[in-house]
Amino acid sequence: MTHTRRSFLTHAGAAAGLITVLPFAARADGHMSDVFADGAIKVHPVGHASFVMETPAGVFYVDPVGDAAGYADMPAADFILVTHEHGDHFNVDTLTAIKGETTQMITNGAVFDKLPEALKSNTQALANGESAMWGEIGIDAITAHNTTEERMRFHPVGRDNGYVVTVAGFRTYISGDTEPTPEMLALKDIDLAFICMNLPFTQTAEQAAEAVKTFKPSFVYPYHYRGRDGGTQDPQAFAAMVGDTSEVKMGGWYKPGELG
Repeated sequence: MTHTRRSFLTHAGAAAGLITVLPFAARADGHMSDVFADGAIKVHPVGHASFVMETPAGVFYVDPVGDAAGYADMPAADFILVTHEHGDHFNVDTLTAIKGETTQMITNGAVFDKLPEALKSNTQALANGESAMWGEIGIDAITAHNTTEERMRFHPVGRDNGYVVTVAGFRTYISGDTEPTPEMLALKDIDLAFICMNLPFTQTAEQAAEAVKTFKPSFVYPYHYRGRDGGTQDPQAFAAMVGDTSEVKMGGWYKPGELG
């Protein structure tokens, strides 16, 4: 299918191709969300790698972790996506609290094997390169792994997933934890992307910006940028490097003090 770019309504009426940068505190304190596709897609950052996305075909929870009370004001999950097994992306207690009887969950194989039997109901494991359809919803599992030799132990080849979620032609890429891979760089017609960046676990802001300048999503959120031992990446530096390739959105991913 040939995807046609459209004009999307974004928070505060910003036009595509501009950089939207708001202070972290303003985003977090205001619990601000962004809307896309003439208001049909709504994104709620929760924290670090976790977010909720409302679409006309259902509500998606992505890598939900932490206290389930953090999701109490969100619409119930129709779909849950889990990229991989690390604790900032996967928590059995959180999933047990938020997964309803009819919620469809999609994971990679390693996470599926770690699930208790009760959570395996309505759960499907996708390997890298596999796809699934639920009505008008398409979900593609995109390979996610490190490429730098000294980081390979964190996310080896073939284990973890990123995802492309397609709803009514609107395509959202969720990187999970990865460095730029050929599969990421070959993505086409991405309307909205969530791009990780932190060290030593994933990629630098420079790597992330170069990847975005290659596959050119219309909008991009830097997320998952808190690192270790000085490895926290600067999302505003990322935005400057992306320039006018994509519109950079800043979510309230961290509470005051969480970035050190």
